[in-house]
Amino acid sequence: MENVSEKRVVKTQETTGFGLKEIIFVAVLLAAGAVLKFFAGSVINFGGMKPNFIIAMYCLAILVIRPKFSEAAIIGILAGVTCQFFPGTPFINIGSELVGALLMYLLLKIPMKFGKVDIAPAVCTFISTFTSGMVYLGLLYILYYAGADVKPVALSVFMGIIMGTSVINTIIVSVLYAPVKLAFKK
Repeated sequence: MENVSEKRVVKTQETTGFGLKEIIFVAVLLAAGAVLKFFAGSVINFGGMKPNFIIAMYCLAILVIRPKFSEAAIIGILAGVTCQFFPGTPFINIGSELVGALLMYLLLKIPMKFGKVDIAPAVCTFISTFTSGMVYLGLLYILYYAGADVKPVALSVFMGIIMGTSVINTIIVSVLYAPVKLAFKK
């Protein structure tokens, strides 16, 4: 009688996208962004305009989870809806955060690793935050010129806020990315 031994192979499948863990992760990050926006907004306030830390948190979520396109859209919409709990122009953030989240998703498709240095967290966050701010600004001015009851701030003030928020978000995400990614993967 011949003894045939079979080699056992364990197959693992890496999943990406939304599971319960990812949903909770996104919710926690958006809540943290909302808290930062609320408290920092009471300290940092330029003519009623406040930096939006919710953007940093959805950038961080997309960096860590690497969702599908549709899931990145959902993250952007949720971020925009979260912004509705704060004073400001209603509904504009839904469009601007959707664009920012989708751009973050698309930018992550571009290789940005040079040796061991990955510049994607910084570059993608800066560009996504800046673009989100510009979309917000564009939508605000479209509403203003369409006759809506909105009060746009001077363009120079907006640009300062957009640039400042882009830099702050880039620093936040760059500092938090490695430890959050490590903690999330465990």
